[in-house]
Formats: sequence, C-alpha cells, structure tokens
Amino acid sequence: MAQAASPAVGWLHTSVGRKVVMAATGIFLMTFLVVHLSGNLLLLRGDRGAAFNAYAEFMSTNPFIRVLEVLLFLGFLIHIYQGLYFILKEKQARPQRYTLNAAHANTSLFSRTMRISAVVVLVFLIVHMRHFFVEHRILGTSLTMYESCKIAFENPLYSAFYLFSFLLLGFHLVHGFYSSFQTLGVILNARVERLIRTVGIAFTVFITVGFSAIPIYFLAAKYF
Repeated sequence: MAQAASPAVGWLHTSVGRKVVMAATGIFLMTFLVVHLSGNLLLLRGDRGAAFNAYAEFMSTNPFIRVLEVLLFLGFLIHIYQGLYFILKEKQARPQRYTLNAAHANTSLFSRTMRISAVVVLVFLIVHMRHFFVEHRILGTSLTMYESCKIAFENPLYSAFYLFSFLLLGFHLVHGFYSSFQTLGVILNARVERLIRTVGIAFTVFITVGFSAIPIYFLAAKYF
C-alpha cells in the first residue's frame, strides 16, 4: 500500500508552495547571472582571450563547478516548469479572454510582458547552449572558447538576437526580482518595498548593460 505524501511534499504542490519554489529558483538563477557576467566580462580585457580562456577551462574542469552546473540546469527546469504550470492554470481558470481596455491601468509593462520575455529568453538559452556548451563540451571543436565568442559576436544577426534577448530579460528581471522577494515575505513595509524596487532596477541595469556591452565591443572592433 502506497504511503501518503509527507506534509512538506504536499505543500510544494500547492499554489503557495509552487510560488515559493519559483521565487527561490528565480533568485538562484539571478545569482548565476552575476557570476556568469563576471566571467564573461573577461572578454573585454583586450588580451586576445587569455584570461577568458583560463576562466573557461577552470569552469569546465573543476569538479565543484560541474556539480553546480547540474544544480543550475535543474534550477532552470524547475523554474520553467513552475512558470508553465501557472500559465496553464490561469488559462483553465479563464477560458474566455477578458477585454483588455484598462490592462495598462492594472498592471505594469514588465508584468504584462513576462510571458513573451520568458519565451524569448528560453529560445535564447537553447541557441546559446547549442552554440557554446554543446559545441565545446559534447561535440568538440578546435576553437578556443574566446574564438567561438568572437566569431559569434562579430555576426550582426547573432549579436542583434543577443541584444534583443537581454533587453527582454531585463523586462523579465524588473518584475521577477520584486515578485520573488514579495513571495518570500521579505517586503514587510513601504521602506523595504522601495529598497527592493530600487535594488531590482539597479540589478537589472547592471545585468542588461553588462551583457550587452560584449557584442557591442566585438562589433565595434570589427567594423570601426
């Protein structure tokens, strides 16, 4: 006879539990963005990729980092799964589309674009992983990681897609940063709310501008 699920496991399947899991994985992924950006900015050092290639080699061979990569992959899957769950649940609850006459008065631009920004970022992740992770870790290539990045970012189409994706990611982060901390109960008063909003905007600008500087740097070096 099958045993009943524990209260903790049962709670994770409630709407509140799912929102907490989505918030926690969102904060984990935002932390990853900071680490990833700090490494990618080595591309701008002007040393022909020496520092960046050393960083890439360390990230691909260190056992601790490899374990974190698995956790990161699971974090992405869980975050995407929970997001899809809430989208489907909302559609089931609202089979008829409501009129959108005053949608702008009730929600922000960032919250209204959460779905489309999530889709664009997901497509970007697939393309990005195929171009770098699969190419270097699975298929194997004679190119260094720096050379792969240089070739990719000197392509105007790829760089345009990269910039557009991070613009949409910025939209996603503005709303996601605030809602994650709100879900976790961190926002206790108006002062904390203002702080979270301010830090969220600063974080979004840092991430968006930081990543966007990379393709702009390579395009400028190639064409100017």
